[in-house]
Order: sequence, then structure tokens, then C-alpha cells
Amino acid sequence: MPDHVHLLIDGTMESADFQSFMARAKQKSGFDFAAGHGHRLWQEGYYDRVLRDDEPIPDVIRYIIANPVRAGLVVDPGEYPFWGSGVYSREELVEFIAVKTDRHR
Repeated sequence: MPDHVHLLIDGTMESADFQSFMARAKQKSGFDFAAGHGHRLWQEGYYDRVLRDDEPIPDVIRYIIANPVRAGLVVDPGEYPFWGSGVYSREELVEFIAVKTDRHR
């Protein structure tokens, strides 16, 4: 998206620290962006939401992948090049959200 980002972040260790992660991610990407473009990338703060145990992860992934379609940037989510995962391929994510069961949590 041209003006915001959606992330689904899973803290896999007890010591995971979301606020520290966000601060470091914004600092590093913001520094690199400013060096190349001469202005800030991020606004102050961010909006975060913790998923409840009963919220199906495929629904959240589906929402994120469909965001460029809702914004009118593309007709099909596959046309938008700026979504993906550091863990799963795009094909695996599309297959994952096609299954509407809770067993993938």
C-alpha cells in the first residue's frame, strides 16, 4: 500500500518484545529510506492489535492480501508485488487462506 503497511507478526519465544521489534524495524527501514529519498518514511507511533485465540489466522492473512484490491490498486491480489512472507511462499499463503479451518493455528 502506498501509505501504510499491514504486518502479521508472531512472537515465537517467551522473550519476544513487540515494541522493541517495531522500534528497530521502523528505525532501520526509515534510516535506509531517508538516505535514498531525503525524507521520513514513518509517522510517529503505529496502530497495533493483538489477535484473540478465537480469531482465525487465515482471515487475517486474507484481509492483508486483499487490501490492495479494496484500495483499487489491483484487480487480483496476485498482481500486487508487495505482499509476502518471510516464512511461506505466496502460493502457500493463497492455499492457506483457501482452507477455512482452525487446525492451521
